[in-house]
Amino acid sequence: MTTGNRNPGGGVLEKGKTRLSPPPLYKVILINDDFTPMDFVVKVLRSFFAMNEEMATRIMLKIHTEGASVCGIYPSDIAMTKVQQVNEFSRQNQHPLKCVMEKE
Repeated sequence: MTTGNRNPGGGVLEKGKTRLSPPPLYKVILINDDFTPMDFVVKVLRSFFAMNEEMATRIMLKIHTEGASVCGIYPSDIAMTKVQQVNEFSRQNQHPLKCVMEKE
């Protein structure tokens, strides 16, 4: 009798703990432009990043004054989805607002 479990290949599997590292995180960033209205940026932040009015206004002003701001930090698939959603929403509303992601 063995202490491990047999696998289909005939070897013995050792019992142990597998350590999984957390997935890499990505910053989702909105980039300032000279044409997108500030109220539209606030709407995007509230709709896609679940911010309240005060937080969305603060982030919008940071984007306006500094040229860009992080709107959230997410695993790759969520960050990519948010970037696609924001960029599509901006296009549909005929605004040049750009959203990008960057590895943290």
